[in-house]
Amino acid sequence: MESKSKCKNHHIVMLPFMAHGHLIPFLALATQIYQKTGFKITIANTPLNIQYIRSTINSTHNEDKPTNFNLVELPFSAAAEYGLPPNTENSENLPLDLIGQFFAASATLKNPVRTLLSDIVAKDGQPPLCVISDVFFGWANDVAKSVGSVNVTFTTCGAYGTLAYTSVWMNLPYQRANSDEFHVPGFPEQYRFHFTQPHKFMREADGSDIWSKFMQAQISNSFKSFGFLCNTVEEFEPLGLELFRKFTNLPVWSIGPLLPHDLLKNGARNSSSGIVTTSTQRAGKKLGVSTEKCLQFLDLHGTNSVLYISFGSQNSINPSQMMQLAIALEESAKPFIWVIRPPVGFDRNSEFKPEWLPERFEERVTATKQGLLVRNWAPQLEILSHGSTGAFMSHCGWNSVMESLSQGVPIIGWPIAAEQAFDSKMLVEELRVSVELTRGTQSKVEWGEIKNVIELVMGLEGKGDEMRQKGMEIAKLIRQSVEENGSFFKALDDFVTNLLARVEDCR
Repeated sequence: MESKSKCKNHHIVMLPFMAHGHLIPFLALATQIYQKTGFKITIANTPLNIQYIRSTINSTHNEDKPTNFNLVELPFSAAAEYGLPPNTENSENLPLDLIGQFFAASATLKNPVRTLLSDIVAKDGQPPLCVISDVFFGWANDVAKSVGSVNVTFTTCGAYGTLAYTSVWMNLPYQRANSDEFHVPGFPEQYRFHFTQPHKFMREADGSDIWSKFMQAQISNSFKSFGFLCNTVEEFEPLGLELFRKFTNLPVWSIGPLLPHDLLKNGARNSSSGIVTTSTQRAGKKLGVSTEKCLQFLDLHGTNSVLYISFGSQNSINPSQMMQLAIALEESAKPFIWVIRPPVGFDRNSEFKPEWLPERFEERVTATKQGLLVRNWAPQLEILSHGSTGAFMSHCGWNSVMESLSQGVPIIGWPIAAEQAFDSKMLVEELRVSVELTRGTQSKVEWGEIKNVIELVMGLEGKGDEMRQKGMEIAKLIRQSVEENGSFFKALDDFVTNLLARVEDCR
């Protein structure tokens, strides 16, 4: 690889999708590329999302802020045209039935990005080395080519989940199935997916709806890019990576885990509050409770005894599911930390109402120190890295999956949207570190069933112990990937070498 002094002339433009689950890994990838190469990095997005990114950088790089990072605001005024609430720039607070319109509206960023790239060419005297765009921004492929650059697609998910999600959108295979189970192109013939695994809008898609039109156009363009960057680890996802490479017929670089490497290098989880990472502000968000309070709660409880519950940055469950989960937690007597938001069907920004939980529930679990309820945002990586955390009830979003696996914490899967049910399938069947409790926000689930699954996964013997041991094996692989000459750095080196070779070939 070229020296850092020479590389400073190279410029990479990054285009994340407008959702926290995408902004966070894009910023982490940008930081790793910058630290490794010294390339000039420009991250472009709408004003609100740039504000989130700037807040994160300011809070996590207090002493060593990157000097070659540019944050560029792109004009975005398509909300009203697509039936979205005024000033919508992020998917965070949108109900699921408006996410399709939000995806469609995001394509209006194409012209502002074209202007940005033309300005960079005029200023630098050469095109950017590459444009790294989200898999949902397939239009960036044509825009990058128009200025003499090249597009690289970044999937913030794992390889298995990305393959399943993109293939289902491209092929809609369940439409041709004669039963509730179907085969997904790209997977071995014996693999079967269930009709309830694709989320509602995917199941209802017929090729003419707003979701199909957007996804099929953007994904097909992404498959024409220079290659894929995938937020996963070569050693623990060999099957997904092998299948995804065959399916795309493109280079796929496994540049995960996009987590704080200093935490991973510390090795085994700490049994006390000694580990403090930068994740408290990874999303540029104010925490619902202090990191110190979470760690103090965890310090009260024994090793692997606490259940952590979170359904991600923009998900919740329905009122009945929330009530049943609360009852199950009390009946199980397991200590827990629950990141809680208003249930589905209510304004996500509204005040949480006591009637959504059993009468005096929070008062009781707080008094007995059984539970800690956190409103909206929690320091997730600190919680998972504490030795008292024994399991994670999760929506199986990939950022959460990677954080949990990095600490060897087994998962109780409750996938809700996007590719989450595909991630859950892999965690259960391939990695054997998870039990899936239910799917989605429409399913009926009783407290007794929830209690049984909690006790199974958190048990010190049998299935629970097997999952915990398997989780620690995967955590070791993840730690090894970020060691000197580990697979993370090899993949990053290979990616950069291929980019630079392309530039030489063009001269």
